[in-house]
Amino acid sequence: MSALHINEVIDRSRFSAFHLSIIFWCFFIILMDGYDVVIYGSVIPSLIEEWGISTVTAGAIGSYSAAGTAVGAIIFGLLADKIGRKKVIIICTVMFSLFTAISPFAGGPVLFAILRVIAGLGLGGVMPNVIALSTEYAPKKIRGAIVSFIFCGYSIGAIAAALFSKSLLPTVGWKPIFWIAALPLLALPFLAKQLPESANFLLAKGKEAEVKKILGKLNPEMSFSQDVVLAKPAAKAPGSPLVKLFENKLALSTVMFWISCFSCFVLIYAMNVWLPKLMVEAGYSLSNSLLFVVALNMGAIVGTMAFGRLTDKFGFKKVMVPLYFGGALALAAVGLTNNTVLAYVLIGIIGAASIGVQNISNAFVSQFYRPEIRSTGVGAAMAFGRVGGIFAPTFVGILLTMNLSAQMNFTLLGTAALLGGIAILFVQEKHAFYRPGEAMEAESSSQSSTAEITHSV
Repeated sequence: MSALHINEVIDRSRFSAFHLSIIFWCFFIILMDGYDVVIYGSVIPSLIEEWGISTVTAGAIGSYSAAGTAVGAIIFGLLADKIGRKKVIIICTVMFSLFTAISPFAGGPVLFAILRVIAGLGLGGVMPNVIALSTEYAPKKIRGAIVSFIFCGYSIGAIAAALFSKSLLPTVGWKPIFWIAALPLLALPFLAKQLPESANFLLAKGKEAEVKKILGKLNPEMSFSQDVVLAKPAAKAPGSPLVKLFENKLALSTVMFWISCFSCFVLIYAMNVWLPKLMVEAGYSLSNSLLFVVALNMGAIVGTMAFGRLTDKFGFKKVMVPLYFGGALALAAVGLTNNTVLAYVLIGIIGAASIGVQNISNAFVSQFYRPEIRSTGVGAAMAFGRVGGIFAPTFVGILLTMNLSAQMNFTLLGTAALLGGIAILFVQEKHAFYRPGEAMEAESSSQSSTAEITHSV
């Protein structure tokens, strides 16, 4: 009787329609996640005018929303280990779509902030579980590229938010921009049918038949004889999964991941919430300032796609550290130029060094930890990162009340990029579950290994 290890089958699998379906739905979810986060920053000038609130209050609402995402990342990261990643993804998608869509009916800043916090719970919970699920099913040799590509959806959603805002705000106001967020609710039946549950979760629950169906979709040429047994995952040791992030020489790297995520989210939330306002303060029109949001996220897409693929070859640290430091230089420079084209380029670099780096970091963290603590590891890192998201909107709102120069505002934000780059330097890849070079080794041996697995089956 032969034992089949599902992780080995997945690692060595060829890219197929099954992978494409997972990528499509994960990409769509993250796209709507990015849309929901960025629309608030796009409509802040309208809310300030309509409700008569200060920049500090507007920033505080952004911080409250980020606090919801931090709590959601922790709660749903832990919950996924108990009820499954697919269920959590669906629950979180309903939460952030529904409560974002109904928030324009609030009528004032207090109820609006409450609805944004509830939506934030879903936004925070969906991302780590999408990361974990897509990481689990991606072939090892292109895993980093697939996860990074999926998180380009965040930037596509952000671009859509900026463009819709630019088009709709002058004609119909800000409320319809939020109603578009209900789109995922219409896709729920298809999402529930086509998105698979974690194979490792199903196997741990004793649902071997369901796992075999998934593996059959993964590789239609594979068939299972009666004597094939799926190797059981290692029994979970007693204790909290969160504690395990600090065991087996992982403590330093775990803390460094948290600091890196904190720095990234400071940049992401500062830019997504306040970039239009910051560029208006720097002398640009509101219309042009919304286009800077497009430039920011175009830079994030280019950075993610171009540099994400390089991580499979050179490792994450050699890619992320230069990006961080390049972002710090771009932030220091953007406040000095009056050239619009150069400003767009610099904002694009900042997008690559903030959203792009976080997309790459998602792949790094998800591959760093063992499968049984992966959701917890990603959720904890992003939860700590969300603290930066809580801090950034209010911090920038206060900066704007101090009448500092545009150069000083951007330079102060650049210190977050420096901190993130230094943190990644201290991550110890030698203790990772997956290390650089393994993907290339897997690629060279995948054909022979697949043949051996198929023969055993």
